[in-house]
Amino acid sequence: MSDIHDMPGHVIRRLNQISTSVFNDGVRAAGFDLTAVQFAALDVIAAEPGLDQARLAGAIAYDRATIGGVVDRLEAKGLVARRVSRTDRRARELRATEAGLDLLARIKPVVRDLQPRILGGLDEEERQLFLKLARKAAAAGNALSRAPLVRG
Repeated sequence: MSDIHDMPGHVIRRLNQISTSVFNDGVRAAGFDLTAVQFAALDVIAAEPGLDQARLAGAIAYDRATIGGVVDRLEAKGLVARRVSRTDRRARELRATEAGLDLLARIKPVVRDLQPRILGGLDEEERQLFLKLARKAAAAGNALSRAPLVRG
């Protein structure tokens, strides 16, 4: 076997592939049409009504140049509403619509139930340790990201 299989970047890429497949398949099987990024964005918008797209991008560690497309799709689905900020005419404030809040309430249990499948080969103690170490590594490398996580 190649050394690539022992490289963190390769293993992380594989876990991302697994996570994406588990999320997409599970959400679709439950009758929802939402990507993982759209879910994360809707969750943050619902928790922080009125935040702007730049703050949303930082809150979910997503590229600021492409967050508008995510919001466009959420708006087209009737899940999010945008309005021009009263304090900065260039900014758009975001709010979850009633439909968005309803969808979020129905999809969250599905997403929560999918999480153990992403790390299916680990028991609960190992999953918690993995998450602790992954969060530590992500925090240490945050400044290296093209889309760093920015906590409000």
